[in-house]
Amino acid sequence: MSWRKETRRAERGYHHGNLKEALLQAALGLIAEKGAAGFTFADAARMAGVSAAAPYRHFRDREELLSSIAQRGFEQFEARLTAAWDDGRPDTVTAFERVGRAYLAFAREEPAFYNAMFESGLPVDANPALQAASERAFNIIRAAAERLAALAPPGTPRPPAMMMALHIWSMAHGVASLFSRGDAARRKLPMSPDELLEAEVLIYLRGLGFPTDRRAPPKPKSAEPPPVPPEASSGSGVPPGGPWGKPK
Repeated sequence: MSWRKETRRAERGYHHGNLKEALLQAALGLIAEKGAAGFTFADAARMAGVSAAAPYRHFRDREELLSSIAQRGFEQFEARLTAAWDDGRPDTVTAFERVGRAYLAFAREEPAFYNAMFESGLPVDANPALQAASERAFNIIRAAAERLAALAPPGTPRPPAMMMALHIWSMAHGVASLFSRGDAARRKLPMSPDELLEAEVLIYLRGLGFPTDRRAPPKPKSAEPPPVPPEASSGSGVPPGGPWGKPK
């Protein structure tokens, strides 16, 4: 009797409308609930409503399932960072700040993907597709760092652009992992994570001598003072009632 039930469950799994996608979504839900290390292959099958054997039709093992989730996460991550960078418009520092905010927003809004990408212990270099996806995402930060490096005044000592990218990535990742996650691992902070990261990056860049002030330059003073209306003059150069205007 139990064998027949198991067979029927396996058949339902085999004819599942989109078993691979169902397993990915089930695993994402389990990661959000328990973390990347908190579920088994059988748990994902059970969550997807299929037999324990069904996932092997699409994934070699649990690690391959996690790798697929991490790869999808990096692809979405790359898309967000690319849109935020917008090829450095309207200026490099403003665009880079958007990249930082996008990094934190992804960690906050997609904690399961973030966990699979960075905290699952997957050997990224053992999976060519996953490694390529992760490198494409990092290359957005590297491109921004190269543009920042170009802002350095001539003769100013600075680290190589690749090292700058790693420094800034470490800052963004630290803030995201500690303060901007969308799960229970998030720490409390007396300011917004975006404000913290922006301050860190600006301090870092200023320490290297990079210009980071994007305020408009002050307007040149007029050679002649503006005319004073006749009724405002008191003969002493000071409006009636003192510098604050006429008394009421």
